[in-house]
Amino acid sequence: MNEEIVQLTLLQAIDHIIDNIDSNIQEEQEALDIKSAELADREATIVSLTEKIETLEKERRMLEVEIADEMVNVKERQSKMMQVQTGREQTALLKEIEDGKNGVKEKENKVVAILEEVEQLTADIEENKNLFKGETELLLEETEKVRKAIAAISKKKKTQEKKRKIQAGKLKGQLLKKYDTLRAHRNGLGVVNVVSGVCQGCFMTIPPQQYNLLLRGDEHFDCPTCQRIMYHEAVEEAEK
Repeated sequence: MNEEIVQLTLLQAIDHIIDNIDSNIQEEQEALDIKSAELADREATIVSLTEKIETLEKERRMLEVEIADEMVNVKERQSKMMQVQTGREQTALLKEIEDGKNGVKEKENKVVAILEEVEQLTADIEENKNLFKGETELLLEETEKVRKAIAAISKKKKTQEKKRKIQAGKLKGQLLKKYDTLRAHRNGLGVVNVVSGVCQGCFMTIPPQQYNLLLRGDEHFDCPTCQRIMYHEAVEEAEK
């Protein structure tokens, strides 16, 4: 096999290890981010429930003021009953008194409903606060575990990055730059084998003449479809 290809494949093998390490770090961090987001949602729920209670309490206080005012009006109309001169006036006052009492009763029912809802919301807040406390403690523990895991993984990455630097130094600058560009734009795969005339990067058939030249093993070419650097290595040899 062409010596440049040998060095490129060795470099790509190291790069794949580094990619996997980066993926592991990302997975660890994403799992932690999900738990942090869930905790933030829990906190937002507590805030939302608290704000709802405040709104209900404000409504309750307003209703109680209206009830007090309505009761005063009812008593005033009841007092006027002694002063009315005609049956029509008496009927009108009786209706106002009845409407006033009905209004008071309706508002009192609303107050009761609000108190019941506030009681339930208060219980919900307490439950969420308890869960928030427990989840916060778990998140702190998990954060420490992830920190240690990432530190250990990062240490392995540094080792591989040193190997990569040494391996990259064995390649010509122009070829290395081309390989790095291909990796960046071709899903981390810059150099690929060709099996039975098919590029293993894009899985498209290459021209027969080009494939025949690859079989000689002393040259490498770019795939006419995906532009990756191609080489040929027998499958049996690759499996050994």
